[in-house]
Amino acid sequence: MSDTNFVDYIKIYCRSGNGGAGSLHFRREKFIPLGGPDGGDGGRGGHVIIRGNAQMWTLIHLKYARHVFADDGVGGSGANCTGAEGKDAVIDVPLGTIVRDPDTSEILFEITEDGEEKFLAKGGRGGLGNTNFKTATNQAPRYAQPGEPCQEGWKVLELKILADVGLVGFPNAGKSTLLSVVSAAKPKIASYAFTTLVPNIGIVSYRDNRSFVMADIPGIIEGASEGKGLGLRFLRHIERNSLLLFLIPADSKNIHNEYEILLNELKQYNPELLDKKRVMAITKCDMLDEELIAEISKDLPNVPCVFISSITQFGIDKLKDALWKELNS
Repeated sequence: MSDTNFVDYIKIYCRSGNGGAGSLHFRREKFIPLGGPDGGDGGRGGHVIIRGNAQMWTLIHLKYARHVFADDGVGGSGANCTGAEGKDAVIDVPLGTIVRDPDTSEILFEITEDGEEKFLAKGGRGGLGNTNFKTATNQAPRYAQPGEPCQEGWKVLELKILADVGLVGFPNAGKSTLLSVVSAAKPKIASYAFTTLVPNIGIVSYRDNRSFVMADIPGIIEGASEGKGLGLRFLRHIERNSLLLFLIPADSKNIHNEYEILLNELKQYNPELLDKKRVMAITKCDMLDEELIAEISKDLPNVPCVFISSITQFGIDKLKDALWKELNS
């Protein structure tokens, strides 16, 4: 996923279709001078529908199509003919998309399954034709219903990536490098902070043709939960992950302290994140020998820890085993 094609927040204007008007019509045929009412009903206006699509990962297709209109219903006609329904406007979105009210920020609903459909705006109902109002005392009603008006308004679509494992760490902790090694993803990798500006997704192959999804988000810094760095914009992607993989470089001054800072930022953003399973990977271990690894191991947090090097592939298989074990425990 390149920097230019990942969009996880969009505001769109939706308008459903107006319902078609009912027909005010009377039967007129030769030799039938007093034909009764035969006005048909109007057709329903088209809905604006949002649909989950497991093949999509971004909202970029809506970036330049922010106005979505459904068609109006067709009015009824004589001979009790019902008008055609307006064509629905269907918006495909990635799984994990949340729909919010732009004024209150209230979550209206979320899309989590492939093919799942929800209404963004319902089409107006078609009006009843005059044949529906015929009674014993009013055999020639000269009125019919108009169609219901459309629904329209702005909606906010917000994507939270669905992944099994989410990578958590400071900038330059080796998250993108790890993702590029364990999957076919090709994230941007460089030696400066905030190389990763958008989330990246990779499918990690495991033993016996099994696999799991790993997500790399931009690095967290202290104060991210207050909006510093790129924090608030991308912390929401962690909410959807089943397991959090904390990455801390072996050359950090205090591994335990960095872990606590990262944990605190997640807590400040959403305390429920602390309920997720956690694994820690000490990265850049190609510079360590067994003696140093043993020394560092004495003061590590009480979570499953694995020493790895993405460059030399040291510990990568062991890390996959640990992740798979936690995911399925």
